[in-house]
Amino acid sequence: MKRGFGSDNHSGFSPEVLEALQAANSGHDLAYGDDELTVRLRGAIKDTFGQQAEVYPVFNGTGANVLCIDAMCRSHEAVVCAETAHINVDECGAPQRVVGCRLLTVDTPDGKLTPDLVRTRLHGFGFEHHSQPKAISISQPTELGTLYTLQEIQALAALAHGHGMYLHVDGARLANAAVALGCTFRQMTTDCGVDALSLGGTKNGLIMGECCVLLNPALDVDMKYRRKQMTQLGSKMRFVSAQMLCYLESGMWKRNAEHSNRMAQLLRKEVERIEGVSIVYPVQANSVFAQLPREVWHRLQQRYFFYDWDEDRDVVRWMCSFDTQESDIEGFVNALKEELCRQ
Repeated sequence: MKRGFGSDNHSGFSPEVLEALQAANSGHDLAYGDDELTVRLRGAIKDTFGQQAEVYPVFNGTGANVLCIDAMCRSHEAVVCAETAHINVDECGAPQRVVGCRLLTVDTPDGKLTPDLVRTRLHGFGFEHHSQPKAISISQPTELGTLYTLQEIQALAALAHGHGMYLHVDGARLANAAVALGCTFRQMTTDCGVDALSLGGTKNGLIMGECCVLLNPALDVDMKYRRKQMTQLGSKMRFVSAQMLCYLESGMWKRNAEHSNRMAQLLRKEVERIEGVSIVYPVQANSVFAQLPREVWHRLQQRYFFYDWDEDRDVVRWMCSFDTQESDIEGFVNALKEELCRQ
């Protein structure tokens, strides 16, 4: 399969990751997180996010999101999130089934929650017939590729804490957000008042494995049992930890994210020059959302893989990855122009 623009999950992995795994594959080590590499990862997470941070490696992003939600909520409580949030659209009801809590969704123009939008769901406190709002969950970047500023995250954290609630960040593409904003992971999470973080790397050069990172010590209650019940406890956890250690310590997260963001900006620049195609959301990370005639993108999908996003509006999504090349964009843009000319 040639490099397309369907997802940053479609890419392979960075060479540094294979080296890290090969190094981890020498000799024996303890299982279930008692190994040397997972111990080192705990230290690296504290160095990155603050000494209060605790990490729980899991197999995938849904596992990280659900474990974070389980730490924040009980079955009679609820999470406020955007209508387009991954936990609402692309996790097959996992938070509802596993945790039992409710998702209170909010329609947004750009994928971003605001305090005013969240307040529309903050009612029924103490009323036993209603699910109790207990957490706000945001994606950084959002599913529409837009970014929360540090001030916007701080405002949502203040709103949550003012109502005895928590703030969760789905950080599947946290690296792309950090390099776009020119900040550290800590500045965007701990320093803004975030309580729980799903830390991803699979979309940015890792093979598999994500992390539930608890930034609020009050949430770190019986987590080893909760992770086990969710079938997210890896016996050979060192092979997940080895990847995340490499990701954080080598600077790979930053190099890869800078490249994929830069490729998205190049794609945006080239597409904006083409009559008949409109960019519908700001390009702030590594995704480009475009509106174009349906028959055009249907034909283009036969040449390059990508997903349609909103069929009612003829909007498609093009994702750039850490291994996207300028030649890939050149070929894609030329194919787009050819299909437009066939109208």
